[in-house]
Amino acid sequence: MYNNLPRSITLAEAIKKMERYCAYQERCHKEVESKLNTMKLIPEAREKIILHLLEHNFLNEERFAKSFARGKFNIKKWGKQRITRELKYKGISAYNIKTALNEISNKQYLETFHQLAERKSSTIREDNKNKKRKKLTDYLLYRGWETSLVYEKVNELVPFN
Repeated sequence: MYNNLPRSITLAEAIKKMERYCAYQERCHKEVESKLNTMKLIPEAREKIILHLLEHNFLNEERFAKSFARGKFNIKKWGKQRITRELKYKGISAYNIKTALNEISNKQYLETFHQLAERKSSTIREDNKNKKRKKLTDYLLYRGWETSLVYEKVNELVPFN
């Protein structure tokens, strides 16, 4: 009769579970709080767990922001605007966002942008130059690259004449 009730979790079990959760990959406070909410713990227990994670360096916003920025830039080829927007959504402070963006060298940033734009431009099968320009522009802006960079590169790759 009582077998269907969910088993309550002890504070020690919850701490171990959250340590594993944070050790698997970098997490931000928002992700940790969301995970703790699914565990249905009392607020005091959630606070103790977050404090424990911070004290034992399982949870570090600056480290998370740097890792996030490097990963999204290197793997997904996102621009700084997209990375900034996503970090703000995750509740990361402006200082940590700025620190994270400094992880990306300007030289590498521009090289990646030019490679991405040229590769995408060569794959767009469109005879109408205006449509091709729009597709390339939309693609690069969606990825979070700066407007000035995008329009300059689009004019270079798909000239009006």
